Amino acid sequence: MTAIVSAAGFENPVHEAQATFRAAMRALAEPGLAQAVTPALLAPPPLQPATAALLLALADFETPIWLDPAALAMDGLADFLRFQTGAPIVADPSRAAFGVITDAAAFDGLDRFAQGTLDYPDRSTTLILQVDALAAEGAFALSGPGIAGRRRLGVTPAIPGLARALAGNHEMFPRGVDLLLVAGDIVVGLPRSTRVTEDAACM
Repeated sequence: MTAIVSAAGFENPVHEAQATFRAAMRALAEPGLAQAVTPALLAPPPLQPATAALLLALADFETPIWLDPAALAMDGLADFLRFQTGAPIVADPSRAAFGVITDAAAFDGLDRFAQGTLDYPDRSTTLILQVDALAAEGAFALSGPGIAGRRRLGVTPAIPGLARALAGNHEMFPRGVDLLLVAGDIVVGLPRSTRVTEDAACM
């Protein structure tokens, strides 16, 4: 396992956590629009800066976190998150309030994460999926609440099965997973209420 050399939490915990929380809420309220997450945070690899900030701002002792194998392979990362957030790290993704996929190539769908219930749709996983880049133009067409007409989104690298998984996720509404795409210090929200289709001609 690779050890974390250096990592640090928020320099100004209250201010930066509030700013990160607002960025996350804007991302989910305006699906497909990029939001900057810029706290003074030294993120432990393989977490990107926005991923680390989102976890520190949103997770606590009542919100279990699931990490993908690439993140678990980083010795000390789980301890860093436990120390900074108090959140337990769980092996079962269906028990996670927050899931983290740091390696986009490892994405294999949304079914294994908590979907919530009709009575308690909030008892679902919010999944953070790291990618290399996000763009305002691309193969994904978005529509639904928070979007006037349609909105385009480009995701690099292309993730096989992502559009199909998101389409199935939308069909389960109000159940389903909320997705936060992260690239560096940028986050884009794709909540379960968003309808996502893919145009192969734009890829």
